[in-house]
Amino acid sequence: MSDTGSTSQLVDARLCRGVTRTHARTFFLASSLLPTDKRRACYALYSFCRTADDVVDSLCVSRDQARSLLAAHGEALAMADAGHGVTPAFRELAWAVNRFAIPVRVFDELLRGVASDLSVGRFATWTDLEAYCQGVASSVGEMCTYVFGVREPERLPRAIEHARTLGVAMQLTNILRDVGEDARRGRVYLPADELKAHGLSPEAILDASALTHPGWRPFLASQIERARAYYRGAAPGYALLDTSGAAAARACGIG
Repeated sequence: MSDTGSTSQLVDARLCRGVTRTHARTFFLASSLLPTDKRRACYALYSFCRTADDVVDSLCVSRDQARSLLAAHGEALAMADAGHGVTPAFRELAWAVNRFAIPVRVFDELLRGVASDLSVGRFATWTDLEAYCQGVASSVGEMCTYVFGVREPERLPRAIEHARTLGVAMQLTNILRDVGEDARRGRVYLPADELKAHGLSPEAILDASALTHPGWRPFLASQIERARAYYRGAAPGYALLDTSGAAAARACGIG
């Protein structure tokens, strides 16, 4: 399949581009630093991830319906991997998977991580929360690494390791930014044991009483420093990527 493709392929690509531009401005702008085929692949990856997120976050479906939709998402992924994309997003995903040899296991990892939102309402420790971040964000970092490309093939495993670290940093950043929004959905993406150490609880997050508690600011500061440590841990990975990939990754992962 050529990078320009048929008219139908161009339509599919434009639809994925529109989804990315509408819902992920930073990622869209970062992708603009890439050559055309890599940019197209990034739009396909984002459209896949966005669709999965929308299933879980929808207020119009029950949890059982959401699980069924995610199962269908997984089936469509398998069809796409076999070269039979059934929607514009999955046809584009099939192209990206084949063009950049992205292993399907990382898409499965993301679907499992997203599905956990339907059943996991609390995280006892940072270890538990980090595993969630790996599922929903480190998986995306790994996908993108295959698209961004590395300077030397033997550097790919190390680049993936750093990209997965960056995924944790970015997801924790999102969690801290969205504490209030998540609480309104009945979700607390914070380690309960560390909340307790600061005199707080998940319930205090849900009812917003944490905001006036003296332990809130120190707790928040500790989480911000944790995120910064992950950004620092990810930084050596930029030098492993090719020039355009490094620029795009830096634009995504400023922290």
